[in-house]
Amino acid sequence: MKGMVYLDETLLINYRVHGKWADMGDYHSHQEYEIYFFHGGSCRYLIRNQIYDLEPGDILLMDGMTLHKPNVPQNSEYVRSTIHFSPQWIQGMLQEIGGMHLLDVFKKLHHCLIRTKENEESKALEKVIQRMSDVKRSSNSFAELEMKALLLQVLIMVNQLGQVDSMKLQSSKIDKMKHAEDIVSFIQTNYMYKLTIDSISDALSLSKSYVSHVFKEMTGFTVMEYVMGYRLTQVKFLLEMEPDKALKDIANECGFESVSHFSRYFREKVGVTAREYRSKRLKIY
Repeated sequence: MKGMVYLDETLLINYRVHGKWADMGDYHSHQEYEIYFFHGGSCRYLIRNQIYDLEPGDILLMDGMTLHKPNVPQNSEYVRSTIHFSPQWIQGMLQEIGGMHLLDVFKKLHHCLIRTKENEESKALEKVIQRMSDVKRSSNSFAELEMKALLLQVLIMVNQLGQVDSMKLQSSKIDKMKHAEDIVSFIQTNYMYKLTIDSISDALSLSKSYVSHVFKEMTGFTVMEYVMGYRLTQVKFLLEMEPDKALKDIANECGFESVSHFSRYFREKVGVTAREYRSKRLKIY
């Protein structure tokens, strides 16, 4: 596995990482924007209420806060490159050259899939990502400046690729995938209420066993795991966007049954208390 390359906390480059099913993380979200490049193997990717069966050359653009997770079959190969970057880090350069629109795909669409079919443009993009990885590993005193220039090049290239692909991939969905997306949409609309497998299956006119089975098969985790993960994403948003709102009110608005349950779950998943998380995020500004 090729290692991750950091530039402070503003840029993370992960070039051609090889991993198998056992290496997969949990569903997650993050503050940074992400450019994800799938090179090979097998991967079904869940982003918000969309499920994509990835093909080599596929590029995913994500705003980070949207809940997402790769679902990789057991013992399957999985090769990808990723760039996580803080938009604030590149914002100054983009403003100087009138290029702020290059971030619109992240801010307005929140996520999209670009299917390149491994064309020449996608191969050129991969070379730029490799160069970014090489620059960070060097002792070049101009590394940060070159990194910004390379990231600018990447943003231009993915925007050009996206225009060719019309930004959003439209394809026919198999029944199982469509049902799984319907479950996700229902959860995202009703996460603040008490949700159970029974209530979800009743609302969608599907059997309880089918809901459980098809969601696990399509996404790689259980319905209730997704419910809790989505609630956590909403909590993080409110902690930062409404700094004066009481924790108990945030817990209640996001569907947690009690403040104690909310506190335990948040610390278990995030590693710090909700109060500590809020304090850290607000210091950024």
